Amino acid sequence: MRTVLNVLNFVLGGFLTTASWLLATVVSIIFIFTLPLTRACWEITKLSLVPYGNEAIHVDELNPDSKSALMNTGGTLLNILWFIFFGWWLCVLHIITGITQCLTIIGIPVGIANFKIAAIALWPVGRRVVSVETARAAREANARQRFQ
Repeated sequence: MRTVLNVLNFVLGGFLTTASWLLATVVSIIFIFTLPLTRACWEITKLSLVPYGNEAIHVDELNPDSKSALMNTGGTLLNILWFIFFGWWLCVLHIITGITQCLTIIGIPVGIANFKIAAIALWPVGRRVVSVETARAAREANARQRFQ
């Protein structure tokens, strides 16, 4: 079922959002000061191409022992830079694509996936795209660790 929904996403506008994320990735590589944003661009490009079966999860959830105030501050500054240069227009693109997909009955599940990616598009630095199973296992491990 994931494959069918991923193909449906690509056909109903996912190619446009994925191409936009690729463009943001290339632009972030070209400008030297946006080079640290390249990883975030590439991670969300993967999610935009194949949203079903994958999930964007924060690095702190994947590795809770690596929390650092310096990393969080740097990530926040990069996210602000991201929002100014790329985030707002990619978010708007995902919202417009999601709305047009929701106009058709068959596109509603794909439109909902685009709305989820739109929220991630605003603040993506520090997120990694992993399988749904890996994300679930990381969250369960974090929950167990909190209650010990």
